[in-house]
Amino acid sequence: MNRVDTVASEAAFLVGVMLKDRSWNGTPLEELEGLAESAGTEVVGQMTQRREKPDQATYLGSGKVDELCGMVEMTGADVVIFDNDLSPAQTRNLEKALNVKVVDRSELILDIFAARAQTHEARLAVELAQLEYSMPRLKRMWTHLSRQKMGVGLRGPGEKQLEVDRRLVQKRISDLKTQLDAIHRRREREVAARRDSMTVSLVGYTNAGKSTLLNALTGSDVLAKDAIFATLDTRTRRWHLPGWGPVLLSDTVGFVRDLPHHLIASFKATLEEARRADLLLHVADASSPEAGDQISAAYHVLEEIGIEAKDTLLVLNKVDSLEDRARIDGLLNRYPHGIPISARSGEGLNALSIGVSDALSRSFVNVDVETGVENGRLMAYLAAQGEVLSKTFTNSHVLIHCRIPQGLLGKLERDGVTVRPHTPETAKAVENDDMEDVA
Repeated sequence: MNRVDTVASEAAFLVGVMLKDRSWNGTPLEELEGLAESAGTEVVGQMTQRREKPDQATYLGSGKVDELCGMVEMTGADVVIFDNDLSPAQTRNLEKALNVKVVDRSELILDIFAARAQTHEARLAVELAQLEYSMPRLKRMWTHLSRQKMGVGLRGPGEKQLEVDRRLVQKRISDLKTQLDAIHRRREREVAARRDSMTVSLVGYTNAGKSTLLNALTGSDVLAKDAIFATLDTRTRRWHLPGWGPVLLSDTVGFVRDLPHHLIASFKATLEEARRADLLLHVADASSPEAGDQISAAYHVLEEIGIEAKDTLLVLNKVDSLEDRARIDGLLNRYPHGIPISARSGEGLNALSIGVSDALSRSFVNVDVETGVENGRLMAYLAAQGEVLSKTFTNSHVLIHCRIPQGLLGKLERDGVTVRPHTPETAKAVENDDMEDVA
């Protein structure tokens, strides 16, 4: 059964504690409301509190807990969802005080991922993240089983059911990591096998329009819907980049503020495409009032997976949804190199193609490739992967002056092809060598 179906009838009350170490713009719980609705709940109320630091026992102050208890009773809420990460003890204390289920931000996101996961790999990744999240919370989940098991075959020292559960969870975590490691190694080989092609990866905040942009640029029909975390699996399509040729364009899982660390680690294989890409297109929703914060959050996730230094173009999507064009002007003042587009209407896609072509060209090198005149396959390969600028033929050799992706140098050298940095003297030297051979 889909997990969204299991909570469809639940009424949720939202709580956010606004700490001093984070700026809050617009409606503080707007994103949490979207997440809660994506999980299938009906939001019946919300509450916020500003604090210097969380209360050690209940995260909220004691007075706010009493107020929250009254609000939960008045609204008939079945679950209280926090826009913060709670410790196991804080969750237990709150559930005891409120007498309803309490879910924190990470648990909510994990629940949505579990509902959205379609492929075997995504399901394994989500299960691993959920189990690692739940390990320190087993006592809360299984208190009704934390008694001695007795009976035939179980006499003697005995063991608490909680410890049995912990060992079972640890064993399952170990098995999942083994399976995901195998998937990761296979994905690395698959991605490495495509190094002959330039690769561009779409990254960015969830629901920024990455899948819609993939469809617009490649003519594909992957699922693209106005929903949080609609994409959990990498999809790669061939993009014929005008004035350039074919490149591979990949869609990836969307990011979100405070994405659980366990989830990032579990989706390591899925993010391999972004890690190996020649260029990242960071897609942002320009129509969102939180656009600046979402861009910052996405860069933070890129830092966590170690690819923040990769060549990146910022794409400001959904400009067709802006009623006030002053907002896009404000974003461009803040991000002067951003490219405003609408994946839905096609506005700005030509400028994006030019920007991508220019960015990919930065990774090209001017070289001279020397080979036999009979090696037509290599000449065709260089023309397909780069730009052949000139050919100098002699009796037995051809010197090809070309611009090719720097990543192809290693492949050419492994294949035994002679490659040198281009200089005007190289062609003359080849001609002289060939004349000496004839003599």
